[in-house]
Amino acid sequence: MIKYHKLQNSNKVAEVLPGAVVINNAEEILDLMVEAGYRESSAIILHSESLPASFFELKTGVAGEILQKFSNYRMRLSVVGNFSGYKSKSLQDFIRESNRTGIISFVESLDEALLKLNK
Repeated sequence: MIKYHKLQNSNKVAEVLPGAVVINNAEEILDLMVEAGYRESSAIILHSESLPASFFELKTGVAGEILQKFSNYRMRLSVVGNFSGYKSKSLQDFIRESNRTGIISFVESLDEALLKLNK
């Protein structure tokens, strides 16, 4: 299930509600992107539980495959969750670099996601 938020800057954001779906591959994220785009959303918010465990193991390539779609289609993504439990240095570096560039962000709360996407 998707909930739509209207931001102060007049953009719309599609939030995939926790437990609604698990994204396993790039095709499934494309389906969500199409639906969100149809509703004129400029960004998507995913909760970490909507992503498979393999997403957070960078060597599997799942994260790269999914996140590349956001870059290709110029749609922003914010992933909400607690990422402190992941001890992988490469994952922590990846999260830090993603947050720096701004297309993809990893945040701790829905409010933080909406605030970042409002910029």
